[in-house]
Amino acid sequence: MNSSSEDGSASPLISAEQLNRICQILYLRTGMIFSEQKRYYIERRIADRMQILGLESIGSYLGIIVSQPGETEALINAFTINETYFYREENQFAALSRSILPEVVRSRRPGDLVRIWSFPCSTGEEPYSIAIWLLENWPLVDAWHVEIVGSDIDTNVIERARRGRYGERALARLPSDIRDRYFGPETNQEREIIDDLKESVLFSQINLIDPASVAKERSFDVIFCRNLLIYFDEASRQIAAVNLFNRLNPGGFLCVGHTESMSRIDERFEMVRFADAIVYRRP
Repeated sequence: MNSSSEDGSASPLISAEQLNRICQILYLRTGMIFSEQKRYYIERRIADRMQILGLESIGSYLGIIVSQPGETEALINAFTINETYFYREENQFAALSRSILPEVVRSRRPGDLVRIWSFPCSTGEEPYSIAIWLLENWPLVDAWHVEIVGSDIDTNVIERARRGRYGERALARLPSDIRDRYFGPETNQEREIIDDLKESVLFSQINLIDPASVAKERSFDVIFCRNLLIYFDEASRQIAAVNLFNRLNPGGFLCVGHTESMSRIDERFEMVRFADAIVYRRP
């Protein structure tokens, strides 16, 4: 990754100016903040992309990023963070079945549409977890037309989510009886979601800081957007908050990560304390 100068010391492949350009491209496209402090992380991923493309010059790679949208997408995919597993922060799933959805359907008729959005969905563990949780814990699930959508900016993880194959690390928190009901037998150290469950979740590519991209989705009754806003600066958080607010039906609920607070980002969201979790509501 590093080249050597005449005195034998290592010099960075990416100059400070080039690194700043890459960070700016990532920020404008994703809202995520990268800087000199993340140089090793950045250089490692840029080196991987250059090797795949057979490039020797960082200048040539920067030219490709600017001129070829497909490579910009590949760069974004390389930088997205996809740490997830089934039943992560399940207290919010408990709130979903015990408190949130009963509130949502209170004034509706059986058979009406209920829409739930998982963003970012990564490789699918969260939206599939929602589907499994509701089947296991919401007695009225069959009385409503529940539509679950998983979205992410990373096209690679969306394709993996659609395939629905998971290893032991992703499945570790699932009880064995649930694994057996909703996953096929293990093959090559992975188990695949059964077709009925796989077909119950829709997947789409969405950029949360792009209003036009977000507007491609219809409004939702519940949105899970957990542990994403912590990677944004204040300006990007504001844009994301507006887009999330606009995609919620009036009275709809937003679940964020336990270290995140929508009250400090957009005062239009009402904080709601349920027995299982604190969530936010669009009035």
